[in-house]
Amino acid sequence: MAVKIFLDANILLDYALNREHYTEAEKVLDLVVNKKVHAFITSSVLHITCYWVSKVYGNIKTKNLLISFLADISIIDIPHEIALAALNSRIDDIEDALQYYTAIHHKLDYFISRDKQLQKDSIPILPVFTPHEFMRYFL
Repeated sequence: MAVKIFLDANILLDYALNREHYTEAEKVLDLVVNKKVHAFITSSVLHITCYWVSKVYGNIKTKNLLISFLADISIIDIPHEIALAALNSRIDDIEDALQYYTAIHHKLDYFISRDKQLQKDSIPILPVFTPHEFMRYFL
């Protein structure tokens, strides 16, 4: 069975905006494009990515980029009861809690993010790796 990963918004933004951690994000996305892993995001991650990328590149380029992402990345939703569990969790960052618990609900294997606090708050059922850590672990 293929590895299933959740991509946090910071990974897509690093890649799309050619930020400092672009190369690490690119390596993870190469695994996705080459079907070595299955990647998932929530609609919230899509919204966040759209917002920041469109500020830099405008709507047309942003739409094309998002269409390109969605050729290889699936969108998953959060059920009501999982949202409540996330909001009642020990994760203080609400957005992170919602993303993380959605990934748990969908039985994903890894959560890829550069968010160090989320990494500290994670539980063994769903480890949080930076792109660099994931590539070291995966390869």
